[in-house]
Amino acid sequence: MFNLYADAVASLKSGGVILYPSDTIWGLGCDARMDASIEKLFDIKNRPENKGLILLISKIEQLSEYVEQVPEIAWDLAEFAEDPLTIIYPKGKNVSKYMLGPDGSIAIRLLKDEFCKGMVYRYQRGIVSTSANISGAPSPTDFASISETIKSQVDYILKPENSDKKGGLKSSKIIKLGLGGEYTMIRS
Repeated sequence: MFNLYADAVASLKSGGVILYPSDTIWGLGCDARMDASIEKLFDIKNRPENKGLILLISKIEQLSEYVEQVPEIAWDLAEFAEDPLTIIYPKGKNVSKYMLGPDGSIAIRLLKDEFCKGMVYRYQRGIVSTSANISGAPSPTDFASISETIKSQVDYILKPENSDKKGGLKSSKIIKLGLGGEYTMIRS
């Protein structure tokens, strides 16, 4: 398992874009601080740069690294959510400009899935997450349904032995938090 992660981590550190099974669906990822890597990801997906991206983290303590002021309720929401939950925080920091919304907000998901969490933990910083499809096309339900165009353009494919069990799940729920703890459900 370590060697599988080691190659993915090496690719991320060198600015590569990886294809991997996230905690929800198959995703494309790269270092969330590297503009050039995110631009490559946008090119692979044929995706406009103004479309939002999600930051995946492996430890709740990382919220403070990427969020200016974490609303108090966020700690419990992120830690105790049973299903994958992406939270949009009011003001992000320490990431590429492409990770921030027009209002400076940032979307972050604390991983619970052990496989994906293990990779992000070994990388020791958050990574980008977006679906592994050409923009506008359906999200792939399994590895076999990922476009060959996508597969041929990424720098590394992280495919676990039991990859038939990975992916094919639904996208995460998304809520947007205000500093006072108020929230808006974006996707349920």
